[in-house]
Amino acid sequence: MAASAGPAPAEPRDGPGIRLERLDRGLVAVQAEDGVLLSWRLLAHEVTGHTDTGLRGPRFAVYRDGRGIATVADSTNLLDPGGSEDSRYEVVPLPRSSGGRLDIGPAGEASVWADGHHDLPLSKPEGGTTPAGERYGYTANDVAVGDVDGDGRYEFVVKWEPTNAKDVSQRGYTGNTYVDTYTLEGELLHRVDLGVNIRSGAHYTQFLVYDLDGDGRSELMLKTAPGTRTLSFDGDGGVTEEYVTLPEEDVAAGHGHGDDHRMSAADYHEHLVGMFQDWHGHPEVVAGNWPGTVEEALGLEPEYDHPLDRDDAAALADFFVDEYAPGRSGRNLLREFEGFVVDGPEYLTVFDGLTGAELDTVRYEPGRGDDGLLWGDYAMARIEPGNRVDRFLAGVAYLDGERPSAVFARGYYTRSAVAAYDFDGESIRRRWLADSGHVPMDNPFDASPHAGRGSDPALGALAGQGFHSLDVADVDGDGRQEIVYGAATLDDDGTLLYSSHAPGPPGSAVEGEYTKLGHGDAMHVGDLDPDRDGLEVWTVHEGGAHAPYGFAMRDAATGEVLFGGYTGVDTGRAMVGDIDPDVPGLEAWSSMPPGDDVEAGLWSAGGEYLGDRTPGTDMSIRWAADMTTQVVERTGTGEQTQVPAVVDWRRGTLLTAEGTLTNNGTKGNPALVADVLGDWREELVLRTADSTALRIHTSTEVTDRKLHTLMQDPQYRVGAARQQTGYNQPAQPSFHLGSDTDWAGVPVPDAVYPE
Repeated sequence: MAASAGPAPAEPRDGPGIRLERLDRGLVAVQAEDGVLLSWRLLAHEVTGHTDTGLRGPRFAVYRDGRGIATVADSTNLLDPGGSEDSRYEVVPLPRSSGGRLDIGPAGEASVWADGHHDLPLSKPEGGTTPAGERYGYTANDVAVGDVDGDGRYEFVVKWEPTNAKDVSQRGYTGNTYVDTYTLEGELLHRVDLGVNIRSGAHYTQFLVYDLDGDGRSELMLKTAPGTRTLSFDGDGGVTEEYVTLPEEDVAAGHGHGDDHRMSAADYHEHLVGMFQDWHGHPEVVAGNWPGTVEEALGLEPEYDHPLDRDDAAALADFFVDEYAPGRSGRNLLREFEGFVVDGPEYLTVFDGLTGAELDTVRYEPGRGDDGLLWGDYAMARIEPGNRVDRFLAGVAYLDGERPSAVFARGYYTRSAVAAYDFDGESIRRRWLADSGHVPMDNPFDASPHAGRGSDPALGALAGQGFHSLDVADVDGDGRQEIVYGAATLDDDGTLLYSSHAPGPPGSAVEGEYTKLGHGDAMHVGDLDPDRDGLEVWTVHEGGAHAPYGFAMRDAATGEVLFGGYTGVDTGRAMVGDIDPDVPGLEAWSSMPPGDDVEAGLWSAGGEYLGDRTPGTDMSIRWAADMTTQVVERTGTGEQTQVPAVVDWRRGTLLTAEGTLTNNGTKGNPALVADVLGDWREELVLRTADSTALRIHTSTEVTDRKLHTLMQDPQYRVGAARQQTGYNQPAQPSFHLGSDTDWAGVPVPDAVYPE
């Protein structure tokens, strides 16, 4: 997939190699304290070697208002003390000889961000009212980027969440989710309205923006349902709509775009009645795996004839929601269970990124099957129909080492299923489906399925190992990317590469047992420790006393735990970054405060304990000139506690982004952190407090480090594409990136770019 820095193709070419975007120069000019800071991209195919401070590439001539002001050779930024907010800049790579001819890459032009940032205007959707009479509005949420028109510049795809968006475990109706595509200037190209049959929240809608078919333009791919439509705008106030195409068999079965599968509380009670009436015919009951009657399953004495008639099933449903469920937990308020979608068709659609036109629609795999009964949603003290069954993830992976595939997943607490798809410009084709199968239970109303193994003989160990995000990296060095599914990893062909287990430590609830590391909230995959070969995975785990580790550093190729610690509690968040340049490699930390028996603070990537003081864990950002890592932390008081700041471990706060807010409540993540403009450093993309704009901040520190844009490192690029998935996690490159980067080892992709 990549080779060490050295002679590279003089220009984009066709042939074997990994398919990447053809990007422009990405020039930005920002009003800074001492002038105007210019920053631009070094493109990967321009790299010809390395120096002591970076990669070798072309020199750049810099022009202000048509006059040359500098030639830059050893970096891709310049502070112009003579610039003003009215200046206009151009950066031009100087010609070099290549095979007997002159090679010159794209130039860049930019006016100045006079306010020190750029506001991309947004068109906020109108709010609405739920069937329960609750009013809601909209806030801008997660963002992804892609070049939808093929001009080398990124467009911005924005997910709008209603103010009543829900976690999967929370009761109540939500408004529709919208996904907008904007130019950098704020032109709304189109809007996808997912409709009433896709519930709104962080776990429901994972959207991929990527050039999947290699035509030079990014597509948009995401889960859809009857009622999903694209809205297009003609500039004069006219709106046209196009609904996704329903399969013929669904139309024949009576499904249509007017369907509304949202459940009211009365609908859910009726759903229970039907489930109890059909109990005798459930395959698990027929096979003898589950109790033969509802009474037996609920621990009641036999009372009713079976099969149950409707009145008897209704009486048992009343008992279930009014006595049995509240007896398990006071949080089981099933009389108020409403707003969930547990039935109806589910699709996967790819849209044209420029026009919003539907290109193809297929069924979402796997389907839900039921309301979560088989998934463990009724099995524990907290009864949560529609929860574990509706946990979705998505990403992009170069599974063959050359062409990108879309990856969509369902489930991670129990059954875990991951499907890979290829898109050829016309049709979606499934490459493979890796499915653990359901975790067997003796009684779906009284079991511990999180600890179990799925029913599939080869993939059963995938069950229960997934996280609230996934990651993609070439962990085994074969040139093809794998899917790191939390505590397990799928090989590029969909087989199980490994599932990480470890002995339960003394004092744990699994003492002496060889048990799975299990589910967790945060995961980071990269070359965290440059002193050892290969990549590492830093994770935290929420299994508490039933997990062998609360935090762990693993070998990404084998899943072996390199070091870690048992915490005995849900260890919720974690981060990595080069926050201390005096320590080799990156540092790793978790949100778990240190206790008497575990040092759960700050660690070196090699396993040295560095103390109990740690930075924040919401999001990292590469902002500084010296290639150290900074953290985006929430600040402010009262209602403004979500105001983000860029904080350096040694220097303190570098930027407080007043007038903006982070997303997703306690997760506190920006809309996007990625290298979308300028040099190799990452931009901070945020919603303004009123969601009327995306505000883009870029670093104005002058750096002497020269590196190709991170978006042309394949691991980083797919990491940026999946950042919006579940609990947003930062993108990591395929090489060690820090203050101690070995420039001789920085890979330059053997890439093919679209014409």
